[in-house]
Amino acid sequence: MIRNEDMKHHSSELGLASFAPSTVTVRSLDAGDGAAAARWDAFVMGCREATHFHRAGWQEIIESVFRHRAHFLYAEDGGRIVGVLPLAHVNSWVFGAALVSLPFAVYGGVAADSPEAATALEDEAQALARRLGVRHLELRNVAARHADWPMQDLYVTFRKEILPDVEANMLAIPRKQRAMVRKGAKQGLTSEIDGTIDRFYALFADNVHRHGTPALPKRYFEALKRVFAGDCEVLIVLDKDGAPVSGVLSFYFRDEVLPYYAGDAVAAREVGANDFKYWELMRRACERGLKTFDYGRSKKDTGSYSFKKNWGFVPQPLHYEYRLYRGDAIPQNNPANPKYRAFISLWRRLPRGVANRLGPHIVRNLG
Repeated sequence: MIRNEDMKHHSSELGLASFAPSTVTVRSLDAGDGAAAARWDAFVMGCREATHFHRAGWQEIIESVFRHRAHFLYAEDGGRIVGVLPLAHVNSWVFGAALVSLPFAVYGGVAADSPEAATALEDEAQALARRLGVRHLELRNVAARHADWPMQDLYVTFRKEILPDVEANMLAIPRKQRAMVRKGAKQGLTSEIDGTIDRFYALFADNVHRHGTPALPKRYFEALKRVFAGDCEVLIVLDKDGAPVSGVLSFYFRDEVLPYYAGDAVAAREVGANDFKYWELMRRACERGLKTFDYGRSKKDTGSYSFKKNWGFVPQPLHYEYRLYRGDAIPQNNPANPKYRAFISLWRRLPRGVANRLGPHIVRNLG
């Protein structure tokens, strides 16, 4: 087996196999290679460590919508894919350059069948990070991998089994939140699946503006619907007069549902639309025979963190691990950082139309 480091880097730059211990080789996924993308996704669907955010479609979305160069690495052994590591080079004028697995995703890092494949992929990621001259490499792992790497412990995730009976799921919701769901039903709320993202995006953009953060561009959500098709779905909650008051865009992966982006009108709180929305998603998932409700990521000790705990979900830590190449501190590029309070306050005061035009140019730097 060739171990020469120069040969390894040279072959990687040509898109050829780089070499790792044993018989594992690492390659880069060509964005135009549909057959390779199909092989990638077939591996992801069968790999226990993989998530929706390991799917090959994210390469197209990150490059076409956000204009970040994607480096989707996969490990082969005997011609068979045995691991994947989706990465993107985020060259931000706000925060500097980083190599991240994966921006705009809550989960990432290596998904592999063997320790050898995982090590080969991480070694190639570190070599790539050094060649690109980034400030850091960030792997958004669900489980801890490296006790000696700096780790961000700001985030948790919430996952819970979906019981096979609809009423059993209702009764599993703690009494106070269950009352909120029933309040929504008494207020005449209904839900429906929307084939477009128009109503959802209006709710989403208004919601994030009220919270003082830039909105993701509408074309991003259109790309999600196009690329992931039936595995990306929008649910809209309507009030008794048929007006949209709440919405959620969810991903489906294997036997899981992951509500990922949400938005609510100002009137949603008084009619219990937020709780009703998530119940309707859970009810529909139960009727589809799904097994896991993934409530997604929240920052510790925030409103969304408390909301999910009140639904009876138990927080599980996420292990975002870093390799630092310039600087000695983990970046804190999130709204919880006190230094962004002035920006958040200013953004809330901007007219929504102005905020929506400026937002996409800023948010691509956040990831």
